[in-house]
Amino acid sequence: MGTFTRRVAAGDGTLVAYRVTGPADSVDDTASAGDVPTLLLIHGWAQSGDCWGDGLVNDLAGRYRVITMDLRGHGGSGVPTVDRLTSEDFGGDVAAVLAAEVPPGGPVFLLGWSYGGLVIADFLARAGEVVPAGLIFVGAITSIGRGQAGGRVGPQMRAALPDAYSEDPATAVAALQSFVGGLAPAGQGACAQRLLGTSLIVPPQIRAGLFAREAANDALLEQSGLPILLIHGTADGVVDISSAEHLAGLVPGALTRFWDGAGHAPFLDDPARFVREVDDFLVGVSVAGGVR
Repeated sequence: MGTFTRRVAAGDGTLVAYRVTGPADSVDDTASAGDVPTLLLIHGWAQSGDCWGDGLVNDLAGRYRVITMDLRGHGGSGVPTVDRLTSEDFGGDVAAVLAAEVPPGGPVFLLGWSYGGLVIADFLARAGEVVPAGLIFVGAITSIGRGQAGGRVGPQMRAALPDAYSEDPATAVAALQSFVGGLAPAGQGACAQRLLGTSLIVPPQIRAGLFAREAANDALLEQSGLPILLIHGTADGVVDISSAEHLAGLVPGALTRFWDGAGHAPFLDDPARFVREVDDFLVGVSVAGGVR
């Protein structure tokens, strides 16, 4: 097992940070990566690639080449101007990471949590890019803007805004503390503090800028023809479960795993179950499609 942290320049020059974890030879030598399926994990709003936790990443990395990227303006990535928070920019960031790490023809799966689901759609909207072997949406939105059924948020998200955008520390900290407190499982105060610290690293203008765009991706996803797994907690207060139900209706072949009583971060609620369900999906797609 090996882990490396790297950065790649996106089209506008913003540096995108990411970590690669997997079998040592696949991490050290990108040319060998084609022998192991790649799983790219894309985090949500005001978080970073650290949100998944080392245990979950290391578990998956025993069988896959796992890449955890930081969205622009988040974690270790560069902070762009607010006009460079577009669908083209986010999709281009994913493309840049994959181009740097996955050889032509290497199988790739994309997993997006929360806002990360929208970023998957941003990538799919780019013509001529790598075609993923499968998609996993976790508590995710896939569209954004007023009236978008694939972008409905819940009361926990609405309660955090607009105070979470504030430049006043007391105002922002209070809003973000309440927000991340609902992400961490009950009794895991250290986890909640880690999520809070990560949120505060993201500049206020970036926290606001991520919601200052519109994108309607229903047709794109409906016509993608890709295998899809949806994981969503029934008690998710950040992204309404109707967003997942909407996507399931668009893609009748999509697999749904609705976790009874789980919140917005199922991978924190029960990491072992989460890994099993991701594993089952990846193995099933790989066998059906001949992916190595």
